[in-house]
Amino acid sequence: MHVHTPIKVRYGETDMMGVVYHANYLLYFEDARIDFLNALDFSYAEQIEGAGYMSPIHALEIHYKAPLRYGEAGFVRTSVAQNLPMRTVYRQQVYRAADAAGTGDNGEPLLREGATPLVDALVTVCVVERDTFKPVSLKRTFPELLAKYAEVAEVE
Repeated sequence: MHVHTPIKVRYGETDMMGVVYHANYLLYFEDARIDFLNALDFSYAEQIEGAGYMSPIHALEIHYKAPLRYGEAGFVRTSVAQNLPMRTVYRQQVYRAADAAGTGDNGEPLLREGATPLVDALVTVCVVERDTFKPVSLKRTFPELLAKYAEVAEVE
């Protein structure tokens, strides 16, 4: 399963060269992860934060290949790369808007043939108790989310 989250690059998100400042991709990725959860009909604000938990980034591997520039439109393509009881690894890739190719028969967003990501990242998140920041198992706290991830994950 892939979810596409649109990006419109604003001037304040760029550096002196007019390209998206590298750290701003993390903000795009955060919005995209929320969109991914919403596509699974699982509200981060209501079901995770509302239950007294948070989901911080545990690890990040990111490769910058080409920039988005001020005024350009793009999107983040998000999927679950790996589903584990104590953490989730998302694959998050940034493409130019022109790389979107509509949707498939199953409603899955498609990419234009030959499209290559501008930015390619693996973002690992965990779930922690809000008050103690102690990591918790998805299997124990959110078994329904773990099961949904298992259905859509690229790798188990």
